[in-house]
Amino acid sequence: MTPPVLSIQNLSKSYASGLRALKDINLDIRKGEIFALLGPNGAGKTTLISIVCGIVTATTGQVSADGHDIVRDYRAARTKIGLVPQELATDTFETVWATVSFSRGLFGRAPNAAYVEKVLRDLSLWDKRKDRIMTLSGGMKRRVMIAKALAHEPEILFLDEPTAGVDVELRRDMWLLVRGLRERGVTIILTTHYIEEAEEMADRIGVISKGELILVEDKVTLMKKLGKKQLTLQLLEPLQAIPAGLGEWLLTLKSGGCELEYSFDTGADDTRIPALLRRLGELGIAYKDLNTRQSSLEDIFVSLVSERAGAAS
Repeated sequence: MTPPVLSIQNLSKSYASGLRALKDINLDIRKGEIFALLGPNGAGKTTLISIVCGIVTATTGQVSADGHDIVRDYRAARTKIGLVPQELATDTFETVWATVSFSRGLFGRAPNAAYVEKVLRDLSLWDKRKDRIMTLSGGMKRRVMIAKALAHEPEILFLDEPTAGVDVELRRDMWLLVRGLRERGVTIILTTHYIEEAEEMADRIGVISKGELILVEDKVTLMKKLGKKQLTLQLLEPLQAIPAGLGEWLLTLKSGGCELEYSFDTGADDTRIPALLRRLGELGIAYKDLNTRQSSLEDIFVSLVSERAGAAS
């Protein structure tokens, strides 16, 4: 079995105030995957990334990047990692070309104008290469941050809230770019508030809440395991209560008795919908419309975090 490109073992972070920002995180990331780390504000996403990237020191635990311990072999480990931070560096007088080229040199890479040009072209920055960063729009500054992170050809790329506050067009451009990087063998770890981003992009998903990694799962498996489908029937006549004759189905009344909702497992071979519709006919309950809806990753995420919060209180 191929060893993980990033291995995090028993990682914890506590502050002098007593705050435990991370609690015993264990996570292996496979080479070439896109891993999405989801969690509410203050869950510990940025702290985790900051430790792996050498910005914050862990209280306990170990991290290795492509076999290099991030503390004992800091320089080699850091060369493997690129980081696009959440905060934009907006006040620099440098040109786009100069700042990206400088970032490359910072990691001991030999100058390579052709590679820097390719990065800038891939990010639609080539026409802006002579512009000072302080003159650029927010979206363009975000692109420069990505170009800087890619300048030294990292094998592991962290994107911390990469599309926060950017327009839809840039978000789509970035998704294309991330897929292209993955095809070249770059491993991508992204934190995001945009659940549709994780749903669109990720191979695997981790959910972090109050400093604990509460779930790590393949996205498809997660959607199958925790996803539910709902059949909603719009009734011709409202019901006061669900008749006893419908007790074997998991039903709820909505919209003042005008809608009957049936939840069923997406993975089940027998959804029992035909039997439900027949029983409704036998009971003389008529409906004028019906539709089905599958739970999204957002529904799953919200239920996981709220379950966890309920269990903790």
